Amino acid sequence: MAGPAEGHQTSVPQTDLVFALLGVSALLAGVLPRVLERRPLSLPIAFLALGLIVFALPLGLPDPDPSRYPRLTEHLTEVCVIVALMGAGLKIDRPLGWRRWASTWRLLAVAMPLSIAAVALFGWWWAGLAPAAALLLGACLAPTDPVLASDVQVGEPTDVEDSEDEVRFALTSEAGLNDGLAFPFVSAALAMAAAAVTHEPWFGEWALRDVLYKGAVGVLGGLFVGKLLGRLFFRARMESLRLARHSEGFLALAATFLAYGLVEVVGGYGFLAVFLAARAIRAAERTHEYHQVLHDFAEQTERLLTVLLLLLLGGAVGSGLLAPLTWPAALTGLALILVIRPVTGFLSLRGAPGTVAEHWVIGAFGIRGIGSFYYLAYATTHGHVPHAELLWATVGFVVVVSVVLHGIAATPVMRLLDHAHERTGTPDGHNAA
Repeated sequence: MAGPAEGHQTSVPQTDLVFALLGVSALLAGVLPRVLERRPLSLPIAFLALGLIVFALPLGLPDPDPSRYPRLTEHLTEVCVIVALMGAGLKIDRPLGWRRWASTWRLLAVAMPLSIAAVALFGWWWAGLAPAAALLLGACLAPTDPVLASDVQVGEPTDVEDSEDEVRFALTSEAGLNDGLAFPFVSAALAMAAAAVTHEPWFGEWALRDVLYKGAVGVLGGLFVGKLLGRLFFRARMESLRLARHSEGFLALAATFLAYGLVEVVGGYGFLAVFLAARAIRAAERTHEYHQVLHDFAEQTERLLTVLLLLLLGGAVGSGLLAPLTWPAALTGLALILVIRPVTGFLSLRGAPGTVAEHWVIGAFGIRGIGSFYYLAYATTHGHVPHAELLWATVGFVVVVSVVLHGIAATPVMRLLDHAHERTGTPDGHNAA
């Protein structure tokens, strides 16, 4: 008869392993930004590698492949993106305006549509995707990421309206708005895929509903909610209701979910609403210290969610997410990162504020990330997506390459720009007039 040590084997419950992993990850999320500061290595790279290692160990962890759980992937990435959008909207010091935001409008109106068209063309002609799938690939990879691009974005809120250099401002503001503006192209791809089966016309309904109505509701709804919350936070008639006096950081989440939820309920684009609500809150009392409290809470929440998603992405890559990837699809993704985005970004900024070098940096650092996974997960849960496995593999490949390449390059490139600004004595690197 076997003794107790031989006959009784204990195993660590899977849930306990998950809790332990989350605890270690949260601790590292607090430690690593200080350790990696000023080094050519980013937090996303570290957690991507950690996920790859941990999920490769024989620990019995669940399969992290997002293509197997598109609904869960949609909601996890959705929450992460909207929290990041709130943080991005709160930390931009420059007031919203046509001339002050000239770089942003050019990137959105020129670089983004050209990038979508180029990726769709390469996806169809080169990678062999169906037209609807090619357009969906372009739409998913169109938005630059407010989640993974912290190394090239503006810092914390300050009292100075024009404190940001043009590179950080343009990349932050672009990431804040293009997540919502990519949605019409995703809807167009789904409509094309459906029309390929039903042979019914789709363009007119798409233009009225997905472009005009949803866009207008997203903009107006976000500004309305933001102005309402700004008045409540800073100028409520009852002093006890002026929530800014109590410095409750979790109200950043309240503002995020309220703006997103209300606008989505009435059929608008919630991503647009969240960012514009944050801008309206900031405009209500531009220099109040409460913006710092709100931003810090949103940033901490975003970091925790980002850590979780990067661990899962690393595990998914190790579990075979990239297995369906073909060479033409991989080259399409590399073309986006190395050629399409830098060139379209640079061309769109001709005549905009900033130097030629700054324009190239803005074009080159169009980081792809969590938003791309959200759009693909949304598409696969709301319609028929041809070549879905190849799309998941291509998006995963592009995000991994972007995380690694941009993560390594961000610190030295931004340091060179900062030194150039110090030599000229102005935030944008220009001689004072």
